[in-house]
Parts: sequence; C-alpha cells; structure tokens
Amino acid sequence: MSLLVLKWVLVSLVLVGAIPLVVASYQFLLVGVHFLRLHYRKCAPYYPRTAILVPAWNEALVIGASVERLMQLDYPPERLRVYVIDDASTDGTPELLREKERQYPGRVFHLRREVGGMGKAHTLNFGLEHVLASDWMQAVLIMDSDVIYEPESLRLMTRHLADPNVGAVNAYIKEGSRPGNYMTRFIGYEYITAQAAARRSQNVLGAVACLAGGAQLHSRANIEAIGGRIDTQTLAEDTVTTFLTQLRGARVVFEPHAVVWAEEPGSITGLWKQRLRWGRGNIQVTRRFKGLWFRPRLPWSATPHRLGSISFALFWFSLLLQPAFMIASSASLITLFFIDHSLAWTAFHALWITNLLAYAFITSYSLLIDPKTGRHVWRQGLLFPGAVSVVIMLAAIWPPPLRFVIYHALAFLGATSLRHHADAIELFTYAWLAGSMLFAYLAKVAEPRRFGRFLSPLLVYLGGFGPLLCAVTLASYVKEARKAGTAWEKTEKTGKVAVGA
Repeated sequence: MSLLVLKWVLVSLVLVGAIPLVVASYQFLLVGVHFLRLHYRKCAPYYPRTAILVPAWNEALVIGASVERLMQLDYPPERLRVYVIDDASTDGTPELLREKERQYPGRVFHLRREVGGMGKAHTLNFGLEHVLASDWMQAVLIMDSDVIYEPESLRLMTRHLADPNVGAVNAYIKEGSRPGNYMTRFIGYEYITAQAAARRSQNVLGAVACLAGGAQLHSRANIEAIGGRIDTQTLAEDTVTTFLTQLRGARVVFEPHAVVWAEEPGSITGLWKQRLRWGRGNIQVTRRFKGLWFRPRLPWSATPHRLGSISFALFWFSLLLQPAFMIASSASLITLFFIDHSLAWTAFHALWITNLLAYAFITSYSLLIDPKTGRHVWRQGLLFPGAVSVVIMLAAIWPPPLRFVIYHALAFLGATSLRHHADAIELFTYAWLAGSMLFAYLAKVAEPRRFGRFLSPLLVYLGGFGPLLCAVTLASYVKEARKAGTAWEKTEKTGKVAVGA
C-alpha cells in the first residue's frame, strides 16, 4: 500500500468517529416527518379484555404502589385483570400480593412460582401459560414491577389494536426517580433521545428496534403467532419479541402520549449491571438475526417488514459498534500525527466540527421534544458527551478558548513547564475520543472507594455519560467473546418514582 493510500485510509477511519452522531442526526430529522406515518387515522376506541403480566422477585418496596396505580387506570374495570407472577420471592412480596388479591377480588391475581431464579423471561412464560389457557384474554400488557402508568396510558395504547395489522404497541417510558441524582437525570435525558426521538423515527421507517420491557402491549393473536412464549435464549427477550412480531408481518407502534414512569439506577454500579445485560443482549440479537441486516425486503413480499432496510441497520450498528468507531478514529489520528502532521490536524478539525454540529442539533432538538423533562435534565443534556469533549468541539471551531483553559489549568496545577509541550497536548486531544471511555470507566472504579461519592460524579461530568455507555458496550464485547454466563440480573428498586415528575 502506497503512503498516499495509507493516509487517506487513515483519514477515512478518523471520520468514522463521527458516524454515531451523524446517524443520530438523521434519526432526529426523520422525527420531523413523523406526522406522515402517524397511525391515529386507523385508531378507534377499543377496550380488549387485557391481562397485565407483572414479573416480580423480591419487589415488596414497589409492587404495592404499582398494583394500586393499575387499579386506577382509566379503563373498564371488568376488562382488566392484573397477574403478578411471584418468582419465588423471599421478602414480603407474597404477603403483600395476597392482601391485594383480597382487596381486589377477581381483578388482581397472585401467581406463585415455588422454584424461581431462572430470570424474567421464564417468569413471564409462567404467566403467559396461565392467561392463554382460557379464552378471556384478548390482549396482554407486559410490564416491570416498578413501572407506574399514567391513568390514560393503557387506553391510548389499546386504540392502536383496533387495526388488526398492529401486533404490538409500546409506551413512552420516562425516568421518574425523585428527587433522584445526577445519574438518574443523565438517564432521563438519554430516554428522550432513545425513546421520544429514536422510536418516533422508527415509526417513520416502519421498523422498531425494541418494545421496552416495562410497557409492551400485544394482541392475543400476536402472542400466539410468535409461539405463545417469550424468548429465553438471549438477554434481550423484549428485542427478540419485537423482531419476531415484525417478521411475521405485523406492525409495531410506538405511542408517545402513553407515558409510564420507571425508577432507573442511581449509581454507576447499578447502571453497569443493567446496561451490560442490554449490550450483551443486543450482540446476541445481532447474531441471531444475521440474515436480516442490510437486506431490504420488497413491500409486496409475503411478510413485509423493514428490519432489513439500510436506515434501520445504520441505526442499529452505529450504536452497537460505537466503541469500535471511537477507538479506530483515535488510533488513526495518532498514526497520522506521526505520518503527516498537517493532514492529522485537518482530519481532527473535520471530525470534531462534524461532531459539534450534530451535538448541537441533537441536544437542542431533544430538549424541545420533551420540554418538561428537558427543564429537569438540561445540564446533563449539555454535558452528555462530557465537559472535555465539549471543550474540544468548541476548540475545533475556535482554538483560542482551549489555549486559554489549558494555560490557566496548567498554572493552577503548577505545571507551567508543560505549556511548551504542544505536541503532547495535541496527542491528548487526538486520543480523547477513545480515551473518554477509559476516563468514564474510572468513575465506576472510583464509586465504591473513599471519596467516590464526590469523585465519581465529577469524572462522569468530565468524561461523559455517553462515553460511559460506550465503555459498557465495549465490556459487553469482552463478556460475549469470553462466553461468560448469561444469568438475568434484576435492577434493584427502592420505590422512589414520582408520577408526573
């Protein structure tokens, strides 16, 4: 390979670091034409007999409030039954559920598994077997034990099932921990981008990536068509269910006005455990449906779906491969630094200016899509990529502020001699896209240690919540490569959800 060809290969690899944000910008642009794909013209008031399945294992802190809120849904009481599947709980969950059965006879049912510990999917299958045994159930709502539904949410979802072509409906899950902390506010902002925006764009494409496990409604016909069971072979049973629904030709709809509230992890340790499971599940799904990717189907085919579309594959892989893109980009910049310093500087500017434009667009759009949540999480939205990345992006357009910050930071640290090491500072900025993942990972390491309560949030704000999620994805690569055990671990809940937060 000639040197010239090598240089331009490296430049191309530098620019792949911008792929995730550019693709995300494309997703957000699709939201602007969401009105063209609204399903409401095919909706109608529809109240199928709905069985709500709630898997529960040691959920005494949250299950009581969840059941009470379900009893307050704006839905015909005679057409609603709640089945809580108790997965051999060892705390006060069984006693609490027996009390709810007595309080709401014929409406709340306690299904007890005496031998549990096999995970959420197995627990749900126990409940599905029960409700499918009779012909009462016409629709099934699968949720998590801590999720709190707003009163009108279920009827806003069921109206879509008036269209027989719709197999499943997903609600808008919002982070509702109050007072919460910096971590739950980061997740609150992330959920605007991942649900309010991304799922609207997937509605436009006609291909939905995942029915969030906490709020997914299925017609009986759909559940029976996909086998009457939830997948137990992966850590992403909700995603597999979503794919299978669309592969059989049924439509999946995201209903943004059906709002439910959930408690999300308030620590990096809890987040890491949750997202590692999600990341590994996505890898398993990618492998399981490998025949779909980048293979568009014709609209008149026997089972039309858009899961093989180019756009959907870009959405999927831009997130799944983001850590690899970041590492390739930084490594290529550093290599160019030693081969062609001037070209490296140009490529660096092209990368970070592109990222800045996409970041500005995505952040402003996100805060406008859900302004109420935006007022609560705008600081975390602005610092989602990390303060260091924000400074680098700004410096790519206007370098003087970066020089000013570095000058005074080195003076504060008593390292004024480093002011003359411009090459070292330049290399640091080149390495940062990949290095931010390591920096964010240090926050996880610091959290359980002395002063971690103060140091860990600081490291996340500097390194970025986005890079922290990328570090988790990178860890999921390693776990899958090592074929580590795939036990399902639940996220601990404390009952701090405030509806309408």
